[in-house]
Amino acid sequence: MIWAIALPAMVTNVATALIGLGDMWIVGRLDDAATQGAVDVGARLFAMLFTVMNFLKMGTTGLVAQAGTRSGTAEQAAILLRGATIGLAIAAALLLAKPLLMPALLDALGARGEVLGAARTYADIRYWSAPGVMLNLALVGYLVGQRRMAAVLAIEVFYNLLNVALGLWFVLGLDMGIAGVGWSSFIAEYAKLAVLAAFVTRGSHGAALLAAAREKAVLRWASLHPFLTLNRDLFLRTVVLMIALAALTRLSAERGPVVLAANGILYQMFVFTALLLDGFENAAQVLNGERRGADDRAGFGAYIRAILIRGMGAAALVALGFALLADPILSSFAATPAVARAAQEQAIWLVLIPFAGVAGFVFDGVFVGASWTRALLLSMLGASAVYALTLWFAWPHGNWGLWLAFTLFLVARAAFQAAMLPFLLRRGFPAGG
Repeated sequence: MIWAIALPAMVTNVATALIGLGDMWIVGRLDDAATQGAVDVGARLFAMLFTVMNFLKMGTTGLVAQAGTRSGTAEQAAILLRGATIGLAIAAALLLAKPLLMPALLDALGARGEVLGAARTYADIRYWSAPGVMLNLALVGYLVGQRRMAAVLAIEVFYNLLNVALGLWFVLGLDMGIAGVGWSSFIAEYAKLAVLAAFVTRGSHGAALLAAAREKAVLRWASLHPFLTLNRDLFLRTVVLMIALAALTRLSAERGPVVLAANGILYQMFVFTALLLDGFENAAQVLNGERRGADDRAGFGAYIRAILIRGMGAAALVALGFALLADPILSSFAATPAVARAAQEQAIWLVLIPFAGVAGFVFDGVFVGASWTRALLLSMLGASAVYALTLWFAWPHGNWGLWLAFTLFLVARAAFQAAMLPFLLRRGFPAGG
C-alpha cells in the first residue's frame, strides 16, 4: 500500500526536479557563471512565488483523502472547485503585483550586475505562468488524494520531458539564451494544465465536478472559510520555509558569483533529494488522511512507523549514491572549473542531508493528512529560529558554515514535529480509535 503511492510519487517528483536540474545543465553549456547563477536566482524567485502556494496541493490532497472515507466523490469534487477558485484568485493577485513584487524579490535574493539582468529576463517570461501553476497545484492535489498516482506520474513525465526538450531547442538550437529557458517553462506549464483538465473532467469524475459546480453553496463563504482556515497555516508555514531557502541564496550571492553558482547546483541536488523522499510524504498524506477520516488511531500510528522505516531506507540509498558519485555529478553541472571545485568542497552535505530531512518530510505528510496545520506551522517557526541562530554563529566559517546551518534546520524541523506528535494523537483521537 505504501509503495503503491510512494513509488509513483517518487518518480513524479524526480521528474519535477528535472526542470531545475535540466535548466542548470542547459545554461551550463553556455560557459558563463553569471548566467548559471541567474537561473538559480530565477528558480529561487519562483520557488518563493509558486512553491509557497503549494498549500493548494497539500491541503487539497489531505481533504480529498479524508473525504474519501467520510463523504465520497461529491465532496471531493467540491474541494477541487474550492481549491481551483482560490488558486485563480491568488494568480490574479500575483499578476497585479508583478511590477512591485518581482524587483523586490530579485533584490532580496541578492541579484546584482550581470546576474540581475539575466535573472530579470528569465523571470519576466515565466511569471505569466502563474494561473497555470495555481490550477495545476489544485488538480494534482485532487488526483493524489484519490490515489490516482499513475495518471499524475504520466502527466508529470510528459510535462518535464516537454520542458527539457523545449529548453534544449530554444537555448542551444535557436540560441535564445536564458530567455529560452523561461519560454520553455511557460509553454510546458500550460500544456500540463490542458492535459490535467482533460483527464480530470472525463467520465464519472467529470460528472461529479459538473454536479458540484451547479451547487451554489460550494463556493459560498460558509463553504470556503474552513478550506481557507486550514490552508492559511499551510501557506504561512511555506512562507517561512521559502524565507529560509531564500536566505541560502542571498548569503550565497554575498560570497560572489562562483559560490552562488556552486551553491545553486548543490541546492538543485537537495531539491532532487527532497522530491525523491517526498514520495513518502505523499503516502503519509493519503494513508494517514484516510485513517484520520475513519477515526482509526491504531492504523494511523502503524502507518507513521511503517512509512518512517521505508523513508530511512530510501535516504540511505540516496546518501550512498551521492557518496559514490557526487564529484562527477557536480562537475557535469558546473559552468567553469572554479564552480565545480567550490561545489565539490561541500559534497559531504549531499550525503548527510537525506538523513537530516527524511523524517521531517514524512511528518509533513502525516500532519497535512490529519489537518494538523497549526502544529506544522509552529514546528517550522521553531526550526527557523534554530536556523537563524546557527547562521549567526556559523557564517564566519565560510560556505561550510552555511550548509551546516541548513542541515541543522532540517533536523530541528523533524525534532519539533516528533515532540508535538503525542499531544496531537491524544487530541485528534480522544477515544483511542
